[in-house]
Order: sequence, then structure tokens, then C-alpha cells
Amino acid sequence: MVKFSRFTLDNGLRILVHEDHATPMAVVNLLYDVGSRDEHPDKTGFAHLFEHLMFGGSVNIPSYDGPSQAVGAQNNAFTSNDITNYYITLPAANLETAFWLESDRMLGLAFSEKSLDVQRNVVCEEFKQRYLNQPYGDVWLRLRPLAYQVHPYRWATIGKELSHIEQAKMDDVRAFFTKHYAPENAILVVAGDVEVDAVKELTEKWFAPIASRGKYVRKLPAEPEQREAHREVIYADVPLNSLYIAFHGPARLENAYYAMDLISDLLSRGTSSRLYRTLVKEKELFSEINAYHTGSIDGNLFVVAGKPLSNITLEAAEEAIWDELRQLKYEQVTDYELNKVKNRIESTMIFAEMAILEKAMNLAYFELLGDADGLNREVDRYFAVSAEDIQRQANQLFRKENSSTLIYIADKHAY
Repeated sequence: MVKFSRFTLDNGLRILVHEDHATPMAVVNLLYDVGSRDEHPDKTGFAHLFEHLMFGGSVNIPSYDGPSQAVGAQNNAFTSNDITNYYITLPAANLETAFWLESDRMLGLAFSEKSLDVQRNVVCEEFKQRYLNQPYGDVWLRLRPLAYQVHPYRWATIGKELSHIEQAKMDDVRAFFTKHYAPENAILVVAGDVEVDAVKELTEKWFAPIASRGKYVRKLPAEPEQREAHREVIYADVPLNSLYIAFHGPARLENAYYAMDLISDLLSRGTSSRLYRTLVKEKELFSEINAYHTGSIDGNLFVVAGKPLSNITLEAAEEAIWDELRQLKYEQVTDYELNKVKNRIESTMIFAEMAILEKAMNLAYFELLGDADGLNREVDRYFAVSAEDIQRQANQLFRKENSSTLIYIADKHAY
């Protein structure tokens, strides 16, 4: 059970406080309700670019890292299709420094052409190195638009194409900040060796003066039901043939999400999982194989990805995957196998509750989903999933017309 207090400022900023006096440390986690799904189709990659820009200096603090390092803090951030999350871990005695730093960059970035040039170049280099010049690096640049037709999940967090970042202008950057980096679009979680009253005082001091900018209403196009299989074959300079089969799955707040998540563990969590045990160890068809889902707030993708051994044809490998998926559709999973993956999820969540950073990030995310206390009910929702639920969800997921298949054929002459 993760206990917390909650209050909201007049400007709309939501604050959660979790007291944990077993540690001398504190975490300040600030989640902004903005991800790549909020970008314009012709200006993608901005959410991730902003993650970098937020460390480039704010109105009153030209260097973010200097004051942070001076008080023994560690900071970082990440961007997804749904959120952008910033966090600072530091000695609780220096807590106010984190409030000063985070409030100032919420108040306003420096917006210098120099900072934009530097961070734009950093992100462009990341795009090239991680997505364009790595074997299989462009998989999400190809798989997302293959599976999604209208929803903005059809582009990756890094962006749809490099030119969108290369051509980012200062006016675009300012508009993005004004729309998304506002107190009413953020959730602040403070955890660790802190007192609720003290956090309230600091929040009032540093964040209350920041004016509300008006919460916008998100209107995203709904992805239509996929009614025919999608397929793309690529000849690429990659070490091994590889295949990815993606299926549309339930959104994060749907009850069926939990069955889908358990299916991914049944298929691919550990060496005793179905795909590894059957297709890697017993039949020796694949060198590696995995099943996972994107964990998105809106409709998810459930992906099975594998690299067949060199003596196995892609056709045989693909059919072997479908054979395993059909078993989940037509044969109920045993109570023993289902309870095993449920217990693993429970142990993972209990372990996460031991780290204040994990607790802070999870509280922020569940508050975004609607109620931070949902974190304390999460294990129960997994244990409520029955064998019938697993079979029902498998039948909904694993349909040919619901699939998008991306195949890489190794060709050293491809360019």
C-alpha cells in the first residue's frame, strides 16, 4: 500500500505527497500530460525535443545542471507517446532546490536560438545513430505507420522523419511550450523523507505564482478497427532475417488490458515462457523471440518479434508463431501457468514499492489515468483475470485481419 496526500493549487497543478522516512532522500517528479500523440503530423518529434530543451536553461537559471549537482542531485527525464516525465533525486535536506529548478522552467524557458540549435543537433544525431544507422533501428518508424492509419501513434516518439526536427523554428517551440508546459497540464509528486505541510509551503511558494494558461481539450482521431492484414517486406543490411507481427489491443483503461498484459508474460516472460520454451529450446526455430505490448494510454499494439535461425525459412518461422498464438485461442491456459505469471507481476510491483523514485513515477502516472490510488488496486485487477478472460482476449487479438507484419530480409547489398 502506497499512502499519499493530494492537493491542488488554484492554477490547476496537482500535487501528491508520499512520506517515507526510512530514507534520507527525496524525489521530485513532474509529469507533463504531453507526448508525441499531441504533435501535429507535419511537426513531429517536438515532445522529445522539449525533453532536451528543458535542460537548456530557464528564465532565471541559465544552467540547470550546475545548481542540481551542487546539492548532490541526480536528474533525468523520458518521453513517450503519451507523457513527458522529469525527476530529481536528492538529499531531502536540499528539497527546495528541486522546487526552485522545476518551477523556473515551468515558468518559462530561456528560448535562446543557441539552446535550440544545440538541442536540435543532439536530437538529430540521436535520430541518425539510434534509428537510421542501427540494424533494425527503423522498426518503429515502419511498424507504427503500418499498423496505425489515423491515430498519432502512427509515428514514433523520436518523430516521423528527421526533417521535422531539422526544420523546427523558434515560433513552433514557443507555441508548444505555451500549450503543454502549463501547471494545469502537470502532476507533481514529492516522495521520500518529507512532510506534507512542508511540501505544501514549498509548492505555494514556488509554483502558485505561475499563471494558468487554460487546459486544452485533447481531440485525437480514433483509430478505426483494422479489417484486413497489413504486410511489408524490407531488404536491409541486417545480421539476420527478422519478423514483427503487431496486433491492435485494448487501451490502458480497459479491463481487457490486464488480460493482454498477462498474455505477453505467458508467451514471453523468462525461459519457461511458451515462445522461448517451444520455439527456441524444443523446436530450435529461433535464436530469440519476444512478445510485448506498447503500454499506451490509447489503443495498444501487441507485438511478437523474432529472429529465425539461418536454416529456417521465414514462412516456417511465421507459421510457428501463429501455431503458438492459436493454442491460446483454442485451449484454456492452466490455473498453474496463469497463477505463475500473476505472482511474478505481484512480486515486481512489490519490489517497485521499495524505491521512492518508482513510487513517485507510478503515483504520477496513475493520477494521470484518473486516480493515483489505482496503483494500490493494480495487483487485484491482475488477479481478477480468469482463464476464460485470457482465451477471450487471445481470440480478439490474434486474428489475421488484425495483424500488421513487418519482415526484414538480410541483404548485405541493401542500402
